[in-house]
Amino acid sequence: MTNEKLKQKIAVIGAGAVGSTTAYSLMIKNLVAEIILVDVNKEKEQGEALDMSDAMSFSETAGVQAGDYKDVKDADIIILTAGVAQKPGETRLDLVTKNKAITTSIFKEIGELKPSAIIVVVSNPVDIITYLVQEISGLPKNQVFGTGTGLDSARLRANLAKRFNIDSKQVDGFVLGEHGDSEFVAWSTVVVAGKPIKEILKEDEMNKITEEVKNEVYEIIKDKGATYYGIAMVVADIVEALILDQNKILPVSSRLENWNGVSDVCLGATAVVGASGIVKPWPLELANEEKIKFQESAQKIKQYL
Repeated sequence: MTNEKLKQKIAVIGAGAVGSTTAYSLMIKNLVAEIILVDVNKEKEQGEALDMSDAMSFSETAGVQAGDYKDVKDADIIILTAGVAQKPGETRLDLVTKNKAITTSIFKEIGELKPSAIIVVVSNPVDIITYLVQEISGLPKNQVFGTGTGLDSARLRANLAKRFNIDSKQVDGFVLGEHGDSEFVAWSTVVVAGKPIKEILKEDEMNKITEEVKNEVYEIIKDKGATYYGIAMVVADIVEALILDQNKILPVSSRLENWNGVSDVCLGATAVVGASGIVKPWPLELANEEKIKFQESAQKIKQYL
C-alpha cells in the first residue's frame, strides 16, 4: 500500500471534550493523516489545535490545524462529534431534538462532500443521528456509520478483564442494539480466552455485569461531567481500520437489512469496516432472547425516525 493511499485528510467537527480528545488520540496513533478541527467556537478550535501542535514533534501525523466548514468538503474522513452533551439525569435520547437540528445545520453549511468521503458519527443519540446523516449527506449508506456500541463493548471487555484479572485482549464479545438504555450484552458472543462465558459465570452474575456496563456512563457523567477518553479511542480504532483497510469486525451503527430480523434502522451490530467504510455486515446468530432484545431496541429507535 502506497503512502498516497495511506495519507488522508480527516475533519473532526466539534472541538469540545470528545472532538478534541478524538483528534489527539488520532495524532498519537501516528496515522498518516492531516487532521482538521472545526468548531463554531473559533477560540476553542484554535486553542485546541495550537495545544496539539506542541506535541507534533513526538508524532508521525501530518499535522493538526484549525479549519472551517469549507475544509470539510474535500475531507476523506469526517468525524461528527458536535452537539449538545448529555447531562446528569439525561438519557442519550433526551438529546435527539437539539442534536438533529444542529446536525442538519452543519451539513447544510458544508454543502456537497467528496463522493468518496466516509462519515463516522459520534454525536448522540448516535443511532438516530447516523440515520439522519445518511439521509442528508447524499453519500452511499455504507460510507456513513456511527460508533454504535463500540464503547459499550469496550466497557464489557474491561469489566470482565478486571473480574478475572486478565488482559482485556483475551476477552471477545459484543454489546449490541441502541447505544443507550435498551442496549444488551449478547452473552452468546462472549468468549474469555477461548472459553464461552456461560461456562464461567452464573446468570445472576451476567445480569449484574449487564447493568454495570449500561450504567457506567451515568456514573462517569456524575463524577466528572462527561465521557471522552473511551469514545475517542473507539473512534481512533475505527479510523485506523479505514486508513489501513483492516477489514476489522466492529459493533458499529449502520443501516441494517434483515440482521436478526431488523431492517431499515441504524443500530449497533457487527460489520466489517475497511477502506470503503462498511464493507459488509457480519452475521451473528443470536440466541432467541437476544434476538427479541435486539428487535425491541430497534423499535425504540424507530419511534424517533
